[in-house]
Amino acid sequence: MNKLSSCITAMRLRTLPLSLAGVSLGLMLAASDYIIRPWVAFFTLLTTVFLQILSNVSNELGDYLHGTDREADRQGPAYTLSKGLLTEKDFKVMIWIYIVLCVASGLAMIWFSFGTFFDFGVVIVALMGILAISGAVKYTLGRNPYGYRGLGDLYVFMFFGIVSVLGAYFVATHEIRTWILVLPAVSIGCLSVGVLNVNNIRDIKSDALTRRTIPVRIGERNAKIYHTVLIIAGWAAMLVFASLRMFDWWHYIFVITLPLFVLHLVQVWHRSGKDLDPQLPQLVISTFLFAILAGFGFIVYLL
Repeated sequence: MNKLSSCITAMRLRTLPLSLAGVSLGLMLAASDYIIRPWVAFFTLLTTVFLQILSNVSNELGDYLHGTDREADRQGPAYTLSKGLLTEKDFKVMIWIYIVLCVASGLAMIWFSFGTFFDFGVVIVALMGILAISGAVKYTLGRNPYGYRGLGDLYVFMFFGIVSVLGAYFVATHEIRTWILVLPAVSIGCLSVGVLNVNNIRDIKSDALTRRTIPVRIGERNAKIYHTVLIIAGWAAMLVFASLRMFDWWHYIFVITLPLFVLHLVQVWHRSGKDLDPQLPQLVISTFLFAILAGFGFIVYLL
């Protein structure tokens, strides 16, 4: 029972709403343009959950093997390897389990969407899936993990924003109807990078010993300026997207989450180190609500 509890802890479930934000928005935008099948939506969301957990488990093992998850240095919550609750072997087994689950769920998603495995659209989705699995594992694992070279922001922007929103839309509709769909993808991408950036600002002192994150490279004050730009850019992209669609006040319902982001920015500018940790789940939930309300605004318009 203790090992099971530790395995659940290793999943880092508090990160799931962020990974689901972009995919949920993509599916809801697809539903506003087409009729999508429930099983397609279900397996798209399930595959996203498995990918996020795979990333979390791989990241913890990678940090531990590279000596960046030491109990004495952590500003965020301690995890199972550093506490000795699970072993390296346990994590390697979990990684393979979640890879298999990602593949199985992804194949089910493709089948319910396309009804075949022999289609050009299937090839595109399969390639995105392979890249997503590889990216999830290699963030901190391997000889030259890109998360230690300041490339984590680019990964998060691409997979949590562009791939999540446009990929979910494509899986549901088999096409990208208009170029302006890039805007909500950019929006969620920027806000998701913001979550990573808060994490890296919090850990700036311990990260300076082993990796070159953006805050380590540019300093804490500039990282907070960068963070503010990310939040503003995320909001600007969604506002432009809403303005380019047929006007309806429902399209702007996501604006009611604005106070959450303002409060978040105030806290980021006034806090440092471990005191920033509560801002991670706060921004995760805010981004999730932002995405759900944005998607809902386009669906309810049709009702």
